[in-house]
Amino acid sequence: MVLDRHDDTLHTHTALAAHHPPSGRITLHPGPGTTSETGLAHDLLVALGKPPLLPGRFPGGRQPAWEAATAWLTALPVTRLTVLRAHRLTARRTMRLLQLQALTGIHLTLVCHRPHLPAALHQALQTADYSLTADIEAARRHYYGTPVTEPPPLVEPAASASRWLTLPALDRLVSYDSPCPCADPCAPPPIAWRHRPPPVPLTALTAQRIAHRLHAATAHPRLAAAVAAALFTGASLQQLATARPRDYDDAAATLALHDRARYTDGCAAYPVPPWAGVFLRAAACFTRLVSGEDYELLAAPGDRGHLLRMAEAARLRPPQPPTAHRKGPVGRVEWDWRERQEAERCEAIPAKRARPSQR
Repeated sequence: MVLDRHDDTLHTHTALAAHHPPSGRITLHPGPGTTSETGLAHDLLVALGKPPLLPGRFPGGRQPAWEAATAWLTALPVTRLTVLRAHRLTARRTMRLLQLQALTGIHLTLVCHRPHLPAALHQALQTADYSLTADIEAARRHYYGTPVTEPPPLVEPAASASRWLTLPALDRLVSYDSPCPCADPCAPPPIAWRHRPPPVPLTALTAQRIAHRLHAATAHPRLAAAVAAALFTGASLQQLATARPRDYDDAAATLALHDRARYTDGCAAYPVPPWAGVFLRAAACFTRLVSGEDYELLAAPGDRGHLLRMAEAARLRPPQPPTAHRKGPVGRVEWDWRERQEAERCEAIPAKRARPSQR
């Protein structure tokens, strides 16, 4: 706890200057209109570089914003969270932050810009183990911690970020196959790619650009993880929905997808590339907090609309048909072009066989 007795701008400027997520430091400056627990969670998601709202419907109409923030803080290399204007926090919002610290192990620093702790803050801290300082140098050490050398984050030029990334691995995302999750325990073997070619590995730069766009496009861990998984598995949304939290092995860096009917390659474990691991870790944590072990790890078929809109917001799409073969207006992403091609080829085969022989 930092006590800024005279509301000195030096404290605020020093804490804001420490904000650098790639180095593991987040400074949260709650907006003046933040009066609810959910609003504080939205402010935290914005501080993490994400849109504050989660798309979709949730039980009781309550957005699981705190669960999403907890999941991202668990998965991302963030080690320090500084919260300014802590004297405005209610006891309940302070308890939310303390629960977040207990779940993630993050180093939490609250900055009170008053000569004394307000009653609500003092009450919430009764059960917490904390220290109090009013010294600016001690506060600076809390804001910054031990310096960490991190590679500079990717910053795409605006013109480049607005360009589409066309990714063949997304061709099957809206496939018509319909595998189901395994009811019994299943330990799939590594994927053998017998019936389809594996997705072309992404270059390091392309993977970095995709990760950057996914992080900025949504605060929903399961939607971001579903697109990431589609890119290294080439799987459809229906097959991605067969995964449960237990199907992601963080230590082995594998993701198991199920397909008992063998629509494609059967039940198999796919290697998870390092760039995608953060999204799978966040999704696993989020799903366990919100729903439990038996719920979908990734986006469910009912999330299809939200998933495709999020991918389009990130400017990610599968290869598009030539203008002459488009079914919709120019500029609209056609996700089912490959599926339509395959369906048309299948329909043409019986017609050819039925054609009478010519002599």
